[in-house]
Amino acid sequence: MAKTGLWVALGTVAVIGAGAGGYLYYNQSHNTVEPDKLIVATSGTLYPTSYHDPDSNKLTGYDVEVVRAVAKKMDKKVEFKELNVDGQLTAVKTGKADIAANDFAISPQRKSQYLMSTPIKHSFNSLVVRKSDDSGIKDWSDIKGKKAAGEAGTNYQRLSQQLGADLVNYDNVSNDVYLNDVKKGKTDYIMNDYYLQKLAIENDPDHALKIIDNMYFTTNEDGSGEGIMINKDNKDLQEDINKSLKELKDDGSMKKIAMKYYNADVTQKPDVKISRNFTISDKYDGK
Repeated sequence: MAKTGLWVALGTVAVIGAGAGGYLYYNQSHNTVEPDKLIVATSGTLYPTSYHDPDSNKLTGYDVEVVRAVAKKMDKKVEFKELNVDGQLTAVKTGKADIAANDFAISPQRKSQYLMSTPIKHSFNSLVVRKSDDSGIKDWSDIKGKKAAGEAGTNYQRLSQQLGADLVNYDNVSNDVYLNDVKKGKTDYIMNDYYLQKLAIENDPDHALKIIDNMYFTTNEDGSGEGIMINKDNKDLQEDINKSLKELKDDGSMKKIAMKYYNADVTQKPDVKISRNFTISDKYDGK
């Protein structure tokens, strides 16, 4: 469960160590410089996926620990490179990292550009609003004209714009900024993964926010779960990772990691009522 006072970004926004000069270059199916090492791009800012423990400052989280377990199965050392989302995508695409692990949805668009592992997490999406008045949102038609908090360019902001909301974009801010702005009325809601938002709400000291329980949703970009992202030319690595993931699922190790970080077995598809499934439009101007 989350620790009181632990604030990290809702939706992978922070840039840490983004300089590319020190990265090693790889080609296609393996790391040719250090073949016994798995280079992993992640954020280090997204609780409980990839974050720094406030007591030890050690990088940890669900995706981080799953990757460490996979690397152990593959008899490889693991090295993490902390980047924002764009940096992670670029690192994998250009071969500066072998994989990226940061709550990445197995979406059709992503699968056209990268290889994806089998799912390591299943979830759905939700809206955080003010508890006092539900931010004036009772159903999907109420989204029009509301102020949507999120990171520019994410599917959540794309969908919000599609539904007629006014976008309030953030970069490199922590949960308390997001949540406090909803409380103050600077914004009206936050769209994000249900499990991430649930933990953020549980850590809110004011208990002034809620998740709308009749507006859970999925999109065409996230309905297949979340997985590990791999360079498009690295089919051998994809096969090795999937083999290790199957072993971790079969022996119960992945469920154990899930319960530690989510207090829920996110390796299984959730049994909840989904209000809507949206197809996200390509039209987006970021405003």
